Amino acid sequence: MKIALVTDSTSVLTEQEVKENNVIVVPIPIIIGKKEYLEGVNITSEKLFETQRQGAAFPKTSQPSMGDMISLFNKLHKEGYEAIIVITLSSGISGFYQTLQNIAHDNPEYGLYPYDSQITVHLQGDLVLAAAKMIKNGLKPEKIIKKLDKIRATIDELFVVDDLNNLNRGGRLSNAGAFIGTMLHIKPLLTFKDGKIVAFDKIRSLKRAVLKIENLALEKINKLPYRNKLKLFVLDSNDAQQAEGIKEFIIKNFPGRPVEVTKFSPVIATHLGEKSIAIAWMIDINDIDLTK
Repeated sequence: MKIALVTDSTSVLTEQEVKENNVIVVPIPIIIGKKEYLEGVNITSEKLFETQRQGAAFPKTSQPSMGDMISLFNKLHKEGYEAIIVITLSSGISGFYQTLQNIAHDNPEYGLYPYDSQITVHLQGDLVLAAAKMIKNGLKPEKIIKKLDKIRATIDELFVVDDLNNLNRGGRLSNAGAFIGTMLHIKPLLTFKDGKIVAFDKIRSLKRAVLKIENLALEKINKLPYRNKLKLFVLDSNDAQQAEGIKEFIIKNFPGRPVEVTKFSPVIATHLGEKSIAIAWMIDINDIDLTK
């Protein structure tokens, strides 16, 4: 069965990963003032923050147009693909997944399988790479989706934002009301719950907030029956020094486990703001059987 694999640019896959796994990456638009940029094409997180320091309008994100997606799916359908799996960033922070659901409903001939990663960045990317392995191994779409569900269930993350302004203005913090009025004085601890960003605690300094998520991560991971099969991630938003410190913490406490340090994509950085930092984990896709 010929299966196409598509994802969006927030999965932050490298050029090599995209090429080796035959992945089609759809860029997410970022609008600053009257100018539209495309993530992964002509904007980086560094450029995004520089525009803000220079007084540019507050950035907004959009989603790929329905017309562009239908054109892509028409092309793939004509090329003989019998199924198209599209792995998206969390439906809790973007309407892209729902758009694909609508397209799938109206165009059954595509054999379209929208899949909500319920996360973003390279945790979403590893779900894409897992799907690519299963496609190469000849698994059918339904089996791939079931396997992805099991992998997705192992994902967890804890993160801190230095300033709530971006999350609040962008409407991406589901329980923002609990923090309004104090957002300049606290560092909220956040996670994804049912695909939405939620704050669960607040700390008075960034240093103490990072220490808190380190200790929480240690506590949560040590309770997992598959803790010795995890891959860990450190994600930062223009704060490499802070990320390096967390990496050292992970190496010390989880020796032998792979750890990947990467940046939030520009789209996610738009919502989280500069100096955001995260610890995340999921089962290492190299430690599970993706052949059947």
